[in-house]
Amino acid sequence: MNPTKPLLTAVSVLILAGCSSLPGGGPEADKTYRLTILHTNDHHGRFWKNGDGEYGMAARKTLIDQIRAEVKESGGETLLLDGGDVNTGVPESDLQDAVPDFRGMNLIGYDAMAVGNHEFDKPLNILRMQRDLARFPMLSANIYDNGKRMFDPYKVFSVGGLRVGVMGMTTEDTSKMVSPDNIKGIEFRSVIAEAAKVVPELRGKADIVIAATHMGHYQNGEAGTQSPGDVEMARAVKGIDLVVGGHTQNPACMKSENVIDRAYVPGTPCAPDRQNGTWIVQAHEWGKYVGRADFAYRNGVLTLLKYELLPVNLKRSVRAADGKTSMVTYTPEIAEDKDMLALLKPFQDFGQEKLNVEIGSTDGRLEGDRAVVRARPASMAVLIGRALMERTKADFAVVNSGGVRDSLAAGKLTYKDILKVQPFGNTTVTVDLTGAEVMSYLNAAAKMSVGSGAFAQFAGVNLVITGGVVTSATIKGAPVDPAKTYRMVINNFMAAGGDGYPRLTGHKSFVDTGFVDADLLRAYISAKSPLKAADYAPGDAVVRR
Repeated sequence: MNPTKPLLTAVSVLILAGCSSLPGGGPEADKTYRLTILHTNDHHGRFWKNGDGEYGMAARKTLIDQIRAEVKESGGETLLLDGGDVNTGVPESDLQDAVPDFRGMNLIGYDAMAVGNHEFDKPLNILRMQRDLARFPMLSANIYDNGKRMFDPYKVFSVGGLRVGVMGMTTEDTSKMVSPDNIKGIEFRSVIAEAAKVVPELRGKADIVIAATHMGHYQNGEAGTQSPGDVEMARAVKGIDLVVGGHTQNPACMKSENVIDRAYVPGTPCAPDRQNGTWIVQAHEWGKYVGRADFAYRNGVLTLLKYELLPVNLKRSVRAADGKTSMVTYTPEIAEDKDMLALLKPFQDFGQEKLNVEIGSTDGRLEGDRAVVRARPASMAVLIGRALMERTKADFAVVNSGGVRDSLAAGKLTYKDILKVQPFGNTTVTVDLTGAEVMSYLNAAAKMSVGSGAFAQFAGVNLVITGGVVTSATIKGAPVDPAKTYRMVINNFMAAGGDGYPRLTGHKSFVDTGFVDADLLRAYISAKSPLKAADYAPGDAVVRR
């Protein structure tokens, strides 16, 4: 791939997409059909715009309506797909079981979505309610409930004379990313094995095959300890024209072949990935973008004409000559749709009423940004660990970085701020371990992949990790004694084997305290405020070599 040739202009790359002999009518010979695929992913409860006026479903609807009208005017058709994870991330949504989000998706007019791992964050009756609420299919071919598929594996759409098959796939890691109580009897089977069965079936019914997935886009298929993602599936299974993905929450924009542009700037050209004849796209997260792929189909050949990531009121900070800064949109501002605002405002108001209760303050930022907390020691994780230790009288804490969802900014803190950091409602678990067991657990934690939600954060223990192995561990200033007993505190998700951590629910000293992690963090902040952010700086407590 030549990064100097942006894919915003016509692309002369062809993808085989079946033939005109398929049953049920189909496209006419020597006729060119236009199809635009719009896509989003990893919404995570962001139905309302943020404090800077970025994204939000009202502006998203305006943009999508404009594109649909433009495509229709030029004689084309559109499909709107989502890569999953509607749930979890913003308290206003979490408190209301994502009802405003699904209703918003209905109003926008989504055609289908992949089932994401966060769709299982709450008990199954909530997922069933959301499934009934959605006026579009939730698709997954590899989720089995007591031996039978839990969701439709695919749907074939008739779009202006074209038959477009959309199949769903969900990361196999879901089994270790959610509470075991929520997935009893449910299997997350191999996405590659299931795709190998479904794609030939779809090829017998559709002219174009699209996979809506929640599996992740990993550079060059390098998933580390995580399950296979979009690249691996595309390489293993021939016949998928397009993958509309989610899960890794990054723009799938490529600098060159198998090299992701990790410094992608909103509003600039985005070259989608291509593997084994399959285009792979992902629109970052939270509705920050709407992805747009314009195709032409003629005589069994699909051509990508243009691909864009369209920012939804994303902004940058601009400094004026007088030194003052302001937030300015990267691209022309998108107005908010009035019908969507009318639908969502009661939900937003209800959430604000419940959440804007002041509980403390901090004199500086406590860092929990995803890019930081999944890569190196972070102050937000130290604060969480200490809050758990304070209540349980534990000697040390281990925190999975995927359980840290936001930072705390300097200033007053509200209950809403706490729930943005810890939205899952996990309970707090203690286990009394011998020093030998402590070292075994710490070594397992040290091996968790950088960049994944499993990446380990620590409090109360000083570590030197060399080549993924713990070569030094001290608690309360003394080396871990193999014969001594120490109390460790973690959350119930990790204790059940979540994120691939050692399962501890059967340990003789296992205690689920029932204390919800966010409640302990709230109580700790209330008792210790005003917090001094410097007191939670990780420093050199954990050194990796």
